[in-house]
Amino acid sequence: MQDDILFQISNKLKEMRKGKGVTLQKIATEAGVTKSLVSQIENSRTIPSLPVMLGLIKALDVDLNEFFRDIISYAAEESVVIKRKDAYQPFTKENAKGFFYQRIFSKQFKDNHIDVVLLRLEKGAKRPMVRTNAYEFKYVLQGTVQYAIGKEKHILYEGDSMFFDANELHNPECIDGEEALMLVIYFFNEMT
Repeated sequence: MQDDILFQISNKLKEMRKGKGVTLQKIATEAGVTKSLVSQIENSRTIPSLPVMLGLIKALDVDLNEFFRDIISYAAEESVVIKRKDAYQPFTKENAKGFFYQRIFSKQFKDNHIDVVLLRLEKGAKRPMVRTNAYEFKYVLQGTVQYAIGKEKHILYEGDSMFFDANELHNPECIDGEEALMLVIYFFNEMT
């Protein structure tokens, strides 16, 4: 199984950049891309093309072998994939307070990538509106969520779901109870 290799790469890029004390702007300038694109890649909001990824690695002044060492790869595809809840991977995106993500499953299918995530949203959670280079499916498992997409606001109750083009600015807010829990499925369809 090719378990979340693209997300391991995004996380490694962020860790190495921070470890070297390199700013988003500096790596972006040296790689010939925008600061926003680097942030989106590091926060798993877009999948980089090979030339962009190679440019970022070069900008970090890291050997390709060193960068890709420890990236888990599986040669054989499995027909049945089971992932136990203790193997879910917590991760963070941008500067968000009260947003807690756990990656359940991630898989590349031909030119598309699917990422399945649990998002726990605390009451009063804050972050700026974001864009993701994907379509998103949201299913509310617990609580009530007000979801802003562009200038519209939608109320989702436990058991409700929605699907939208996440290239639109969007942001959820827990509006009832102490927290909300959502199943989120990202459908990435283009390499940047």
